[in-house]
Amino acid sequence: MSNERFAVIGAGHFGSSIAVALSEQGAEVLVIDSDMQVIQELNEDVAFSVCIDASNKKALIGENIQDFDVVIVAIGNDFEKRLLCAANLLDLNVKRIICRTMGNNQRLILEKMGITEFLSPEDEIGKVVAERLLNPNILSYLQLPDDHRIAEILTPQRLIGMTLGDINFRDNHKLSLITIKRDFEEFSTNEKKKSQHIIGVPDNTTIIQENDCFVIFGQNQDIENFIKINQ
Repeated sequence: MSNERFAVIGAGHFGSSIAVALSEQGAEVLVIDSDMQVIQELNEDVAFSVCIDASNKKALIGENIQDFDVVIVAIGNDFEKRLLCAANLLDLNVKRIICRTMGNNQRLILEKMGITEFLSPEDEIGKVVAERLLNPNILSYLQLPDDHRIAEILTPQRLIGMTLGDINFRDNHKLSLITIKRDFEEFSTNEKKKSQHIIGVPDNTTIIQENDCFVIFGQNQDIENFIKINQ
């Protein structure tokens, strides 16, 4: 459980998703939005939610915004309002400000103001979708520095029935297998359903099953090569 206090300004789909996810992890979250209906819908999901204009410095002071550890400015299409809100937070010496950006020009302006941390959901989603379209075997990935990534990939059909020792990720493919996600049958309200769980740290005797997903670490090109040669 985090001891940090978070404020999320802008409760559209993006902002509210962040706020609810933080709250579910046990964090204390304040949500701010100028739409009363949106605020009322979040009342049950976060610790505090208030309807104020975040471009009004006095209104922010009234909520003690300067006392929060992290303030996330998730305001969407109204860039002017986002700028005013960010300027107010800087004036109030908020410890950590994370601001949403939509394009390089917005980021440049915010950087000139003194903002150093950014969220760009449209850009990030665009990259993930493009990757999925170009390579359907990659279900998700986390891009890391120096051309490395952690990727979740579908198990190639030709590997089903083999052991991890047979595949030898490290020596044969220059990759590290982190874990495997596997389908399991579970019973809920007298119905049999499939759900996916990780199997911990697999060893060389683990046999690959149909519908397994590998979670692997390595260079981008090595991951792509592994997928291609095993298709």
